[in-house]
Amino acid sequence: MTIIITGAGGFVGRQLVKRLVAAGKPVVGMDSAAGGIPEGARAVVGDICSPQVRAEAFRDGCSALVHLATVPGGAAEADPAASRRVNIDAMYDLLEEAKVAGNRPRIVYASSIAVFGDPLPAQGVDDDTPLAPRMIYGGHKAMMELAVSMMHHRGEIEGISVRLPGILARPKGPSGMKSAFMSDLFHALRAGEEFVCPVSAGATIWAQSVSRCADNLVHALEMDADLMPVTRVVTLPAQRIAMSDLAAEIARQCGVSVDLVRYRPDAALEAGFGAQPPLSTPAAERAGFAHDGDAAKLVANALAVIAAS
Repeated sequence: MTIIITGAGGFVGRQLVKRLVAAGKPVVGMDSAAGGIPEGARAVVGDICSPQVRAEAFRDGCSALVHLATVPGGAAEADPAASRRVNIDAMYDLLEEAKVAGNRPRIVYASSIAVFGDPLPAQGVDDDTPLAPRMIYGGHKAMMELAVSMMHHRGEIEGISVRLPGILARPKGPSGMKSAFMSDLFHALRAGEEFVCPVSAGATIWAQSVSRCADNLVHALEMDADLMPVTRVVTLPAQRIAMSDLAAEIARQCGVSVDLVRYRPDAALEAGFGAQPPLSTPAAERAGFAHDGDAAKLVANALAVIAAS
């Protein structure tokens, strides 16, 4: 049976597909373009909203589905209808088709910390923090977490949803994500270029390297599903780090001056992406998920992926 990865040519998807192919797993990589899908996966190229494209992906059955494809935050705000088509309608169709193509297939859904909304509670976020999404993206992610949980408890799928923090460092260029400045910092300092940071030096973020994220997704495919809480959702462990500390560590590892970074805070970005309080993730840790370990390792992991790109 086959592992189907949506968004297989994307930032996280490429890393995940490479790991699974290297482990000898049969992988189907779905994406809107063929160029980014790693070799070794059967590529299915086209619109995820198309029943014909999805049928081609499920042609050989489905033992597991990792759903990464999404209309991200800023793009979802700009086009809520597209977000609904992709982030809700197409995903629900994928769940229905997966349960038919497999025998209670494992579904790993990449949700987001956007489900918590903003402002976040100053005292911190933990496993009991209620969902209060404000952005279209976060609202749609929360809806589909519930769909995965419902279908799991009906015995139709084996559902696991993981809420991703900021994943570093994304490739240069437009991403449709309001949090893209976190990755842009890496690229600027690596190139020895000045960078104007749109949040303050003291702004705090939750972050994880893309390599650690891919490792966590592989774990989600292989773990004992009974370790998940009854909600079937965990928030992935992440490093909480101030932007000034992140900049200093990137500059140190790149051998450049941290004085290349200047701060010009945007109030809306700071509120949404630079005021992340202490994070406690005991349910995820009990289930075997992990963060990078420390800031130095996070930066090293992120820079290694950039260098290999």
